[in-house]
Amino acid sequence: MKNLLKTKEITFKTRNTNPRITKKMKLFITGIGTEIGKTVCSAVLVQHFKTEYWKPIQSGDLHYTDSHKIEAWTDTNICHPETYRLQLAASPHQSAKEENITINLNDFQLPKTASPLIVEGAGGLMVPISDTTFMIDLIEELSLPVALVIRNYLGCINHSLLSILALQQREIQLEYLILNGDFPEDTERVICSFIEKETKIIKIPEISTPDKESIKHAAKQLTITKIG
Repeated sequence: MKNLLKTKEITFKTRNTNPRITKKMKLFITGIGTEIGKTVCSAVLVQHFKTEYWKPIQSGDLHYTDSHKIEAWTDTNICHPETYRLQLAASPHQSAKEENITINLNDFQLPKTASPLIVEGAGGLMVPISDTTFMIDLIEELSLPVALVIRNYLGCINHSLLSILALQQREIQLEYLILNGDFPEDTERVICSFIEKETKIIKIPEISTPDKESIKHAAKQLTITKIG
């Protein structure tokens, strides 16, 4: 099998490449696992780029969904309704089974909008949405570039490289690598050495108690850089 993860020498002379957002921008936010801050990072990007928001699948917490959080934390006035709202806080395939539902990829359609759009997935790339399909299949179905959220913990390098490899194997564009919180220099260097030169890096500071003020502050300070 072709070795897609080929290490390359890098330097960390970053330059600001913060582009003006275009109305055509649509981006899928995924992560290397669960509870790594996808919704917080989504909120920062929604605020920074002034986008609309869509969560295709909400599993659990229907009283205070991720869409509710985005509405509370940002200035966006459009959060598109979820395609699936499931009661059990679990993997979508399990939550759907509890309600005698089978999630079908054909049920998902991007919201009709001329505005930029942030789409937030559930969990990581290989989270099952049915017994035969996974979150990465939904990304492929929607034909969207990806922003991959990474958080520092023991094992995050392995999970990050496996996620990057999965995207490369599917030929899904990794538009942004999002480093959520603080990282040891050695961890950051290894992870960043495996991304393509076209992938841009976003660093978001630790936000322990997200609210409108902290999200706005992070969005205002956000810079987008490249390696080299």
